[in-house]
Amino acid sequence: MAGSVLLAGGTGGAKLARGLLDVTPGALTVVVNTGDDLEAYGGHVSPDPDLVCFWLADRIDARGWGLQGDTFAVMDGLREVGDDVWFNLGDRDLALCLRRARRLAEGATLTEAIGEQARALGVDRARVLPMTDDPVRTQIMAGGEWLPLQDFLIRRGGEGPVDGVGFTGVEAAAPSAEVLAAIAEAEAIVVGPSNPIISIGPILALAGLREALVAADAPVIAVSPIVGGAVVKGPPAAFLAWAGQPATDAGVLAHYGELLDGFVGEQRVPDAPIPQLVTDVDLSDPARRARVAGEVLDFARSLA
Repeated sequence: MAGSVLLAGGTGGAKLARGLLDVTPGALTVVVNTGDDLEAYGGHVSPDPDLVCFWLADRIDARGWGLQGDTFAVMDGLREVGDDVWFNLGDRDLALCLRRARRLAEGATLTEAIGEQARALGVDRARVLPMTDDPVRTQIMAGGEWLPLQDFLIRRGGEGPVDGVGFTGVEAAAPSAEVLAAIAEAEAIVVGPSNPIISIGPILALAGLREALVAADAPVIAVSPIVGGAVVKGPPAAFLAWAGQPATDAGVLAHYGELLDGFVGEQRVPDAPIPQLVTDVDLSDPARRARVAGEVLDFARSLA
């Protein structure tokens, strides 16, 4: 199948991207959340696009984030002189962020800057597209105050309850022409097993994005982030609770609603209005990632 598009953010989305790279016979485009972006240490940090790039390049570190074998001399040096280093970046990771900030200051788009980075890392069989070239920042209401997402996740440890979620700048933002073209030309569109609220939510909040998905000829299929009846990583339960849904396959399916043409999860959702593929969605090793990705694409073929 040519022209597969994956909407992704976080570890689950990045792992499925790596699986799809192994089994997609044609082009793979990963449209990645940028609501997590922030400015730190003079660099432009794009956690989700970087994570996807590192996974696709087979350069993800064993800890699950950052570049394989990276060192942290700069962070150690900043701590030594008294800086509050709460967001850890490896030295080579920081180099990418500094270059990205410089390219943006020179007038490059975020799409251009991330494309250059992906090619430099050896990602040549897939495109990694930020969801927009416009600044969008996810904000979380917790404990009576609005917090940037990374402050909530790292400084607060991601502890709920979540009282509000907002996407600053989204009203003025739009998906890039590259994103819209990829969706229009796709033969399969997959919503990754990412946090539905903070990883996929910012993508779907962009003006015209939902309409582009509905108008696409390709089936839109979501893969559940619920593995073995629980969330593998991150705090989706608190965010789904805020959205009025349980952290179950049924809750994820209900959250996406009429956007989908098919749903992939480990538990069959009774009375679901769309076709379902019930299968193990564990992405913990290369064989499992390839199997899940292959089954998802076969499911898409059956719905096309």
